[in-house]
Amino acid sequence: MAFMKGIYVYPLHYSKRCLMPKTKPIITIQNVVATGILNQKVDLNAVVKGYPGVEYRPGKFPGAVFRLKRPKTATLIFSTGKMVCTGARSGMESRRAILKVVSELKKGGILIIKKPDFEVVNIVASASLGGKVDLERAVTTLGKAMYEPEQFPGLIYRMDEPKVVILIFASGNLVVTGAKVEQDIYDAVHKLHGSLEEQKLIFYE
Repeated sequence: MAFMKGIYVYPLHYSKRCLMPKTKPIITIQNVVATGILNQKVDLNAVVKGYPGVEYRPGKFPGAVFRLKRPKTATLIFSTGKMVCTGARSGMESRRAILKVVSELKKGGILIIKKPDFEVVNIVASASLGGKVDLERAVTTLGKAMYEPEQFPGLIYRMDEPKVVILIFASGNLVVTGAKVEQDIYDAVHKLHGSLEEQKLIFYE
């Protein structure tokens, strides 16, 4: 499935019953985790001198925490030159945050030779399907699923394509993790939604 001017375009392997779900899922990107590799060492003590607001307690954690208000993110900076940005709501926002941190470090007197190598490593999203899911039946129908309600109230479903992990709750709420591109989140939710309807595993009030 792809986005084209706000329209969902499904590949041919989707069945007709998957094309027309009874409700439109509400999907929200909650967190994008991305890395920026500087390919050089960084003096974290010098970073703290330039920016006293940076959190750095080497006795407890080896990285410094550089927080931005816009975009609202926290970037971990390690002496190896690796940065990990969390809190962004899109891949573009996480890239902007990492580049802004690099720019701020340069202003603070930290010599940085090259632009960081950027990569999104995980996207976490929530979704609501608008119906109740029969988890007892779903665990045997979906495949690659685990459901132990006495330990955790959600069903854990490992989807092969796109490769993501989805937590499914009886309320119809989902948590999707493991994606590296945002489109995979939308594809996974709509694919699952269609499968649940096709197998009569979701019910609408």
